Amino acid sequence: MAECETSGSDKQDSHSDAEAPKLSDLFDRGWKIFDEVDNTNDPLASNSVQVRVKRAISMLEESSRMAAQLDLFSPNEELEEIATADLKYLLSPALLGALTMKLSGRDKRLEIVQTARAYFMDFLNRCKDYNISRFSLPESVDDSTVPDEATDNARSACVPMPSTSNLVAMAAQRQTKIERYSQKKKLEARLSDVRTSVESGRADDETSRDFYLLNVRKWVILCLDEVQSIDQEMEILKSMDQMQLSAPQPARPSRPPMKPFILTKDALQAQVFGAGYPSLATMTVDDWYDQHKKHAVLPDQGVPRRVAVEEDTDAKESEEEGEEKRAEKDEQESLMKARKWDDWKDDHRRGSGNRQNMG
Repeated sequence: MAECETSGSDKQDSHSDAEAPKLSDLFDRGWKIFDEVDNTNDPLASNSVQVRVKRAISMLEESSRMAAQLDLFSPNEELEEIATADLKYLLSPALLGALTMKLSGRDKRLEIVQTARAYFMDFLNRCKDYNISRFSLPESVDDSTVPDEATDNARSACVPMPSTSNLVAMAAQRQTKIERYSQKKKLEARLSDVRTSVESGRADDETSRDFYLLNVRKWVILCLDEVQSIDQEMEILKSMDQMQLSAPQPARPSRPPMKPFILTKDALQAQVFGAGYPSLATMTVDDWYDQHKKHAVLPDQGVPRRVAVEEDTDAKESEEEGEEKRAEKDEQESLMKARKWDDWKDDHRRGSGNRQNMG
């Protein structure tokens, strides 16, 4: 009986597992979508790419919530205490930050980069706690430390050339970038050696652990570069916002009210048929249209057009009848005249007309 109850509970658990996605499946699918989007040739702002980016963000956010509920990571433990299968979940904030940077939206660009920076800093802080790699955390961005416009103008006026300390800092920054680039190339070369065995499922625990740690160290370098680029972009975006707020908005000129359209031929008719004021119209176009529409005499109202056509047909027919009557009358007059001429010729010989001038 106990075995039957146990088997029934196992069926219920398997049914619930089939309905709810697993933590590993969610993370792996989100990571896979990121790799596809990162290597695609389609435009980043296209609808298909944006849909996949948002889908991957949703999956990785859900996997991060599940990992937090399971307490997979603790600041009191060491890196060796983390299980090999759980190491890949350290990448969740880094992947979320990279996917967030791929979101399109010019109006929300400042909000997008700020969210991505928060993801990158969360990942770097966690890697710093576990001593996964040796690096210095970027400085936190505080709006209160951003100099105002007056300070910028004073600095630009007083310091036209970069100081010696700035030049030294720029040189050190360039050297750091070069070192990071060489480290990333070495990590990618080592990753290519172990990726095949891990993806095929033939890797042992040590190889799998090395694979995930190499990915984490590579993303440490990527996140440091991304944070630096974000800080520069944020300064540009904030300065653009301040310029837009401080720029005076052009006032729209008030449009003069439109005068009603006068249908009369000239101003004299407007005075005679109107109210006696030259500036007052007798009728607007709308009033004229409403009036003719009310009496159904507009050409586009169907029935009046047919009536007008019938009236034109009747006028043509009456005109043709008048012409026929006039032709018949002229014909009768011509016939009578011809008959009289024949009768006169019968009574008078040819040449017996006016003979007054003849001898």
